[in-house]
Amino acid sequence: MSVSLLLVPVALAAATTVAGLASGRDDDGRVVCEVQTRMRDENLLAAALRETGAAVTVRGHEIAVAWQGVQATFRRDQNGIWTASFTGEVDESRAIEIVRAVDAGYGRQVQRAVLDRLRERAPAAGLRLESEQTMEDEAVRLVFAVREGVRGAG
Repeated sequence: MSVSLLLVPVALAAATTVAGLASGRDDDGRVVCEVQTRMRDENLLAAALRETGAAVTVRGHEIAVAWQGVQATFRRDQNGIWTASFTGEVDESRAIEIVRAVDAGYGRQVQRAVLDRLRERAPAAGLRLESEQTMEDEAVRLVFAVREGVRGAG
């Protein structure tokens, strides 16, 4: 008996939802765009930000990010969701574009973490990984065999 899992990248499973968007100017007259994200995990978010070529600094409950000409500060709200405030050479459409790129990277980071956990925990669950295939759309197909003598098999 085998179990086949298909893990579809989060970026393909659902389009990025921009839950909230606000823009204005800071005290120096720079455009500030704030975008609320669906991301929660600080380490995965920082890795996704680095994937976009950003310089990332984690400071307490916020993450400072810098790309050429654009800076952002990611802060957690009361629900643990990160809100990004952008300054510099950025407008609303550019802020959303950046968040979508980070969201796609975040989805890849989540997928990697889930794959690592599945590989790590499979033996304890009586499963042996028989094959792993990465599809063109970045979906990953894992095929596990249920080891003989494992309760509940068959």
